[in-house]
Amino acid sequence: MIKISGLSKSFGSFKAVENLDINIQAGEIYGLIGPNGSGKTTTILVLLDILDPDPGAKITIDGKKIPKRINEVYHKIGFMPQELSLYLDLTIEQNLKFFGKLYKIPKPIINSRIQEVLELINLTEFKKRLISKCSGGMQRRCSLAVALLHKPEILILDEPTVGIDPELRIEFWEYFKKISKEDGVTILITTHYLAESINCDRIGLMNKEILISGTPIELMETVRRLRNLDRLPDMEEVFIHYTHQERNKKELGGI
Repeated sequence: MIKISGLSKSFGSFKAVENLDINIQAGEIYGLIGPNGSGKTTTILVLLDILDPDPGAKITIDGKKIPKRINEVYHKIGFMPQELSLYLDLTIEQNLKFFGKLYKIPKPIINSRIQEVLELINLTEFKKRLISKCSGGMQRRCSLAVALLHKPEILILDEPTVGIDPELRIEFWEYFKKISKEDGVTILITTHYLAESINCDRIGLMNKEILISGTPIELMETVRRLRNLDRLPDMEEVFIHYTHQERNKKELGGI
């Protein structure tokens, strides 16, 4: 569904992403996992044709070459950015109506679709509330509702759980897993909360490039064997292991 090969992105002399390769299958939840500054958001912005990659990158979404054919797949994508992108002086319902028109959702069904997503994320009773009067958690819910409004086949979520309480974080992940499994939605999600990655089908541990990719359990089992542990390491230990391994490799000149 999403294939990225040889993606690099530079800002002057600074390399934000370096030779990135990702292959995301239809209907799976793929997590780009890494700390702030590891290139996750930059990768998403290139994928959405908001930033231009360095020469040599090959990107396809649903078989369409990006950026050349991005307009053929935009309608299939729901995007939830890390920063709030709602209108503070509009209500939750008004924001949804505005974005529904941008998505060109037909008038006869837009109201029913808005009601549907409001119910999904438990915002129906607050739909007349101004975004400026909403809590941070409610604003994140509304941002997710916008991304889901046109029933996308691909959901791209940039740090969707940042700044929300643990209970809402669990709710979000339960919903992500539900639409992935039941509706076949392909989800690319970024997070620096390493513990969350256990919810993904596969993950790529990222620090400008993909250090290692696989299922969370596969990576934990591998590190357990390599370090002769009598328990499964958590994802923070896994990330630290591969970060140190990559650093040592570079210090030895790539040997």
